[in-house]
Amino acid sequence: MVMHFAGTPVSFAAARENFLVLEHHSLDIPWWEDLVTGIPKPIFKDGFVEVPSGPGLGIELNEEVVKQHLRESEYFAPAKEWDTERSHDRLWS
Repeated sequence: MVMHFAGTPVSFAAARENFLVLEHHSLDIPWWEDLVTGIPKPIFKDGFVEVPSGPGLGIELNEEVVKQHLRESEYFAPAKEWDTERSHDRLWS
């Protein structure tokens, strides 16, 4: 698989298995790597990524950095728009 990627280090870690090439521009954001801990920095070195050996994805969310860059006023704010019947995938799957 050849991926075009636009996301956080968390979504990158979740999608890293079984791809050959990854196109991304995440490193254009200076604080992108700081969003997570538990993986050697720089995350991308010489075109490769060291796969973390910790449990789960092998990384942890750095909540303080996330909070510094929030666009919303509240961290993990309720998303009432997802409470309606038409907001879930069941209707289209």
